[in-house]
Amino acid sequence: MHYLLTYELVDDYIERRAEFRDDHLALAWKSHKQGNLVLGGALSDPADSAVLLFKGDSPTVAEEFAKNDPYVKNNLVKKWSVRLWTTIVGRDASNPVNPNVSGE
Repeated sequence: MHYLLTYELVDDYIERRAEFRDDHLALAWKSHKQGNLVLGGALSDPADSAVLLFKGDSPTVAEEFAKNDPYVKNNLVKKWSVRLWTTIVGRDASNPVNPNVSGE
């Protein structure tokens, strides 16, 4: 299953992130190497949100990531949430549906 972790970032996120960025990225790459974090990054223009895509059997991995993220711990994130994302198209879809393939 896929889970989206979304962050609502503080207004001065860009100015404040440098102090915590290396630790945040280390946590993210560790999670990726463990097979949990698929993709992640901030949205741009404006940089007011971030989205991280996790895979797993439950939302726990994404929730634990947020709880341990230096950006969250140091108040660069106003609020965060985790939602199940039912992916149906693409090589890594958790519930692939393709009407052009027999048997699906």
